[in-house]
Amino acid sequence: MTCGDVAKALPALTCALGAIDDPAELVEAINDVRAALHELSPLRHHPVDFVRWVPAGSVQANDYNPNQVAPPEMELLRLSIDHDGYTQPVVTYVDGEGQREVVDGFHRHRVGTEYPEVAGSLLGFLPAVQIRTESEDRSDRIAATIRHNRARGKHQVVKMTDIVLELKRRNWSDSKIGKQLGMDPDEVLRLSQIGGLADVFADRDFSMAWEVIEDDLDDSAADEPAVG
Repeated sequence: MTCGDVAKALPALTCALGAIDDPAELVEAINDVRAALHELSPLRHHPVDFVRWVPAGSVQANDYNPNQVAPPEMELLRLSIDHDGYTQPVVTYVDGEGQREVVDGFHRHRVGTEYPEVAGSLLGFLPAVQIRTESEDRSDRIAATIRHNRARGKHQVVKMTDIVLELKRRNWSDSKIGKQLGMDPDEVLRLSQIGGLADVFADRDFSMAWEVIEDDLDDSAADEPAVG
């Protein structure tokens, strides 16, 4: 097929799409066209090559994101999306049941589902891209979230500690954690130590006073030289 053939086919395609009255059905049809084009694209190895409109209810937050946005910044994000529209999709992972989990765009997801004026303009959808298949393991998804976040918001130390410990339990070395999360060795060590102490003492009961053993006191007294 030549470029001319493609140009001739476009009017028939747009005519067919224009005949669909139901907005949700039209969105799905457009998704199908984009999916077909994505399969042919020489840039399909980049997730942004295929932005799909997905039902907002099929997208859920992850349980590890340490990025925190203060209320003023959250309101600014809402204002930005309300005025400028979505300029960045939500990066997602799709599980075996078709549910999507946020990898990046936690707050964009919130704006699109929690603010009625924005949600109404989206017709119940969210713009989403799907993370590369080689990054679908939970450890890789966590690392991808941190990489996306580190240049933007602030991370809570406690959350970052939990993440470092989880990756270590998943047999990631300190050097791999540092490389994948953009941390220097001292930062990885510091977070490991903070989390390690919490792990070691998590199930221990403490007394604020030393336990004194009378025999030890007697022995100490006997060893002291007489004064006089």
